[in-house]
Amino acid sequence: MSLLGRIFVIIFAVMVASLACGIAIAIGVLGPQWNSVSGDVGERVVFWGTAFVGATATGGVGLLPLLILIALAETFKIRSLLANAAGGAAMLLIAYYGSGLAGSRYEESIDHPPPPVSREAEIAAAAGAVFGLVYWVIAGRRAGRWRERPGV
Repeated sequence: MSLLGRIFVIIFAVMVASLACGIAIAIGVLGPQWNSVSGDVGERVVFWGTAFVGATATGGVGLLPLLILIALAETFKIRSLLANAAGGAAMLLIAYYGSGLAGSRYEESIDHPPPPVSREAEIAAAAGAVFGLVYWVIAGRRAGRWRERPGV
């Protein structure tokens, strides 16, 4: 596969993985309140709206780190499923903590201490892992193959 074809595959994989990440964010945020059995159109609009916002936020916040990670994976032929999932989770956790959203939701309570890891950080890590897994399925498992000669 030529470099140009590989670039198109990577762009497609990033778009699909970003959509999957947005769906994971929507499930994480709306999961406890969302009743998937009901046929209410309003619930579906809210769910897909949240998925769209999550997908665009993932693509907007993590574009530069994502390009760096993809370039490293292609350069060093990193084809591991675990490396892609861990890289996606780390990317979104760094974006979550770097955006300043992590420190804004602290409530003081005398009944119980705050959890060591917030629910929002868990959602960010899980959505990043989903991003990495979907990217691996489409493009990551063939990272660096465009540089290999056919027949060697």
